[in-house]
Amino acid sequence: MQTLSRFDALINEVDRALKTLAAPHALQSRATPNALDDPLELSEQERKHAAGLMRVNHAGEVAAQALYFGHAAAAHTKATKSLMLHAAQEEGDHLGWCAQRLEALGAKPSLLGPVWYVGAYAMGYAAAKVSDKTALGFVAETERQVEAHLHAHESALPAADTESLAVIKVMRSDEAAHGLAALNAGGARLPWPIPELMAKTADVMRFLAYRL
Repeated sequence: MQTLSRFDALINEVDRALKTLAAPHALQSRATPNALDDPLELSEQERKHAAGLMRVNHAGEVAAQALYFGHAAAAHTKATKSLMLHAAQEEGDHLGWCAQRLEALGAKPSLLGPVWYVGAYAMGYAAAKVSDKTALGFVAETERQVEAHLHAHESALPAADTESLAVIKVMRSDEAAHGLAALNAGGARLPWPIPELMAKTADVMRFLAYRL
């Protein structure tokens, strides 16, 4: 692996964080998924609810970027680092798509974005420092929980918001692929109670991001 100086590595991580939090569209490489049906007009109540759900998803993608970058920063092998950065690139697409939907719904991202980023980066870095197998296992469990969360959002969205639904469906497919790739790369099953703690942390993030 190419080794950067500590200063260069720090600048690289700061640049990634700033793009994630302030310029998510710069991370997007794929076009936003389009709804098969023509967009329908949302009531004000439906718009606010859809915006809350997509703000949660946007916050999750901020955390996903940080998590993968944290994993990559402490990865022990070139193969694991490459896997993490590839997944981060696709998560960057998700982040851009969610940002677009928030703009279309007349809403803003979570005010707690920096908190989600720093916390997720720290968890990713710590897991990777233990071992690549632990980091890959962390990815697999994270993506399993995210896939379930997105599946729930598919039915929670207002029926008229076919545009957000189209985005979520592609995101869910990508998350499943990331989890499978991590398992195939040797991800280790996380011991109890780590998965439960991860789920509780995600619940807190969803509660706050929906409102803030």
